[in-house]
Amino acid sequence: MILKQKITDPAAWRGSELVDDQSWIHLLSDTAIAAIDSALSTLKSKGLAFPDFTKVDFPLPVLCAELSAYSDFLENGLGFLLLRGLPVDRYSEEDLNAIYYGIGLNLGQPVGQNPKGDLLGLVMNVGDVKDKNTRVYETNAYHPEFLALYYRPFYYAHLGKSEPGLSPIFSYHIGKLSCRYLRQYIELGHEIMGLPLSRVEVEALDIFDSIIHQESLRLDMMLEPGDLQFANNYAVLHSRTEFEDYGENERHRKMLRLWLKMPNARELAVDFPGRNGFPVPQSG
Repeated sequence: MILKQKITDPAAWRGSELVDDQSWIHLLSDTAIAAIDSALSTLKSKGLAFPDFTKVDFPLPVLCAELSAYSDFLENGLGFLLLRGLPVDRYSEEDLNAIYYGIGLNLGQPVGQNPKGDLLGLVMNVGDVKDKNTRVYETNAYHPEFLALYYRPFYYAHLGKSEPGLSPIFSYHIGKLSCRYLRQYIELGHEIMGLPLSRVEVEALDIFDSIIHQESLRLDMMLEPGDLQFANNYAVLHSRTEFEDYGENERHRKMLRLWLKMPNARELAVDFPGRNGFPVPQSG
C-alpha cells in the first residue's frame, strides 16, 4: 500500500522545528548515574564483563520507568533521543563497554552488527569511503512520479545475510510508515547481483538524496563525550558528517555502536524484512 496522505504524528518532524526544542535531550540525573554505577558494581562483583552477561547481571530497577518512556518515545514519538551527562572520564574502556551494553540489555535485545557477530561496533575513522563494502558506520514533498518506485524492492547488501536481500525504501503497514535508505548498500547490492540500477532508478535516488539533505528538514547535532544517542532505524534516517581527527590512532575519536531489537517495535510488512542483525558466532 502506498501512503498518499500527510503524516501528522510526532515522527513527521522538520529539523527547523526542533532547533529550539530540547524535548529529545534527556539529562542523566545523579540518581540515574548512581544506578548505573551500582549496576556496574554488581556486574564486577560477579566477575563478569562485556559481552558475557545478561540483563539480570546489570540491574537497573530504579530506571525502569525512564527506560520504558524512552522506548515509547523512540517508537511513537520523534524516533530519536539523546541521553546526556554520563561522566565517561571516571570509567575505563572496559567499563564503558559494559555500561553501554548493559543499558541496551535493559531496553531490548542486542544483535550482531556484522558478519563477525560483533555486539558493539567501534565507530572510528578506519574505513575506506571509496569502498562500498565498508560499513557506513566505519567512515567519516516527494516527486509523485517516483513515489511508486520508492515502494518497489531494491537489492540491499548488509541486511544480515550473506547475499543481498530485497527491500523497498518505504513501507506502509498497520498505520505506520517505515523507511530504510542506505544508498551505498543499494548500489553494492545491485552490483553483486549483476543488476545495474536503471537511469530512472538513479534519478529517483538522486532526488531522494537532495530532499533528505535539505537544511530545513534535517536536524544537526553535536555529540559530546558521554552522550548516548538512540535512533529508530525505521522512523528516522541518520548519518554523520565529516570530522577532523587526531593523527595518532590512540587519540582518534571513538564511538560505540549498539544495535537493539526492541520489544515494542512496530510490526513490519512481509516485503519489508526487519534488520535483525547477523548471527553471533558461538564460542567453543
